[in-house]
Amino acid sequence: MTDAANEQLGVGQAEDRPTSPDEIRDQIEHTREQLGDTVAALAEKTDVKAQAKARISAVKETAHDKKEQLAAKARQATPDSASAGAQQVSSAVSQRPLPFAAAGALAAGLLLGWRIGRRRRR
Repeated sequence: MTDAANEQLGVGQAEDRPTSPDEIRDQIEHTREQLGDTVAALAEKTDVKAQAKARISAVKETAHDKKEQLAAKARQATPDSASAGAQQVSSAVSQRPLPFAAAGALAAGLLLGWRIGRRRRR
């Protein structure tokens, strides 16, 4: 046995040896707890499926965080120009609704014609 193993078992250390049966039981219980912790740690390291799930979860969380950061940057970069553009379109439509209504009707007619044409081909 190595010195470290002897030390853990208390071999060669007369002053550390338990003297009563209760002390021996306590030492055995302590050793069992340590052994249980060691076995649990080893089982966790060998559980490839759980490790893969944990890694996937971490990657998803990182991707979600990056997405949120990019969305926040985009919101910071465009609110003035986007709202200004929307206001310009809104005011143009309210000032001259007829050309926009005609353009909308034309677009609706083209879409309807395209849909009807697709149905006839089937």
